[in-house]
Amino acid sequence: MKRQGCALLLICALALMSMLAPAAEPASAPRSEAGGILLLDIKGGIGPATRDYMQRGLKTAAERQAAAVVLRIDTPGGLDAAMRDINQAILASKVPVIGWVAPQGARAASAGTYILYACHVAAMAPATSMGAATPVAIGAPAAAPPPEEGREQPAGDEGATSGNGRETQDRPAMQAPARREGSAMERKAVNDAVAYLRSLGELRGRDVAFAEAAVRDAATLSAEQALSRRVVDIVAADLPSLLRQTDGREVEVDGRAWKLAVDSAEVVPWPPDWRARLLGVLTEPTVAYLLLLVGLYGLVIEAYTPGALFPGVTGAICLLLALYALQVLPVNYAGVALIVLGVGLMAAEFALPSFGSLGIGGVVALVAGSLLMFDSDVPGFGLPGRLVLGIAVASSLAFMGLVWLAARARRRPVVTGREALLGHRAVAVGDFDGRGEVRIRGEVWQAVSAAPVRRGQAVRVRSMQGLVLEVAPDEAPAPDGGTP
Repeated sequence: MKRQGCALLLICALALMSMLAPAAEPASAPRSEAGGILLLDIKGGIGPATRDYMQRGLKTAAERQAAAVVLRIDTPGGLDAAMRDINQAILASKVPVIGWVAPQGARAASAGTYILYACHVAAMAPATSMGAATPVAIGAPAAAPPPEEGREQPAGDEGATSGNGRETQDRPAMQAPARREGSAMERKAVNDAVAYLRSLGELRGRDVAFAEAAVRDAATLSAEQALSRRVVDIVAADLPSLLRQTDGREVEVDGRAWKLAVDSAEVVPWPPDWRARLLGVLTEPTVAYLLLLVGLYGLVIEAYTPGALFPGVTGAICLLLALYALQVLPVNYAGVALIVLGVGLMAAEFALPSFGSLGIGGVVALVAGSLLMFDSDVPGFGLPGRLVLGIAVASSLAFMGLVWLAARARRRPVVTGREALLGHRAVAVGDFDGRGEVRIRGEVWQAVSAAPVRRGQAVRVRSMQGLVLEVAPDEAPAPDGGTP
């Protein structure tokens, strides 16, 4: 069993490596000469995997002395901590970073807006959008209160907010009643986000009025609106157009002036390496949730079947991977505790006669913990409702099936132990008067009888004293020549 378990784990590891193999490591990508351009992609929710990928990509660009980094963005948002780490890497980069919301139909929402503001050059493709940068507290309602009734929300209306910042001075007084509706923690989160995005706008010379509107009112802009409001510098439909319009611009990089020369530079795509892909898979909320369940169920199965080894080994590995993923994800640990409690209650149901109360409570705790485990308001970091429903139904069916099997087993006659021998017919091995031997179920037992017994005579077991059967002659003849 140990060898089988180790072999299966080795096969799983090789299969995982083969799946990740197509995304070659950056070292295997064609190396550009000094002055080339690295093309990085932010696609999907921004989390620990995106942060690791960006930090490694910017470091590689600096080592290669690249002319620039083009950061292609298409994201609904993500985690605040990961976004701030990415922005710190961009601000400390020794290579200019060109943020480009692309392809057409893409968006830089929520955390993507902060990253676009931090880039040295900001660009968008036609039919793209940005904004809606209101922070969402984990396990709490959205931080930004709704705008006051009757006041137009500046979500992309060019006349709603001017770019000179004069209207911004009046905004706190206009929004004070709405902001008081939120809690102190919500106001702190919103004010901190406003200050952070405004500071990025001031650093890059971009519209700070929209920065505040994007946080307080979840305002959004299309590509053309963002260009007219000086939120972005360029609108480019494709990469060659982006490089032509960017060429010759002067930006400040690491405290010194840098004139971009990118029109004729080689563009080298920089896909995520196996490490970033593996981290991305592990930190998917769905994967982390399933790893946690597999780990818990594996340990429970090992506890009920000691020596099986494979469930225990698999459960321990999955549980450790789940704990690693959970410590970098926006997790509500009350939900995790409820999931652990639910699995424990369902496991205890088979050891304690609770008539289903522990099992039902375990299913309820499992479902409640699954719903509370991740905050669905954080873009890209929620559990699908169908998955939670499927896990709940599967757990309930498995629990009810085991309860049905246990109830059916209670109604079946006893076939082993002391009770199975009482009343059963046996055959005398030889003649005896008092103490002798009988054959029952293919086994020879010591027996005592108050009446004489002849060889091959059928006897009936009346009682059992230790390992000695008390028998009495049976009037019915033994079938098949003396074998019961």
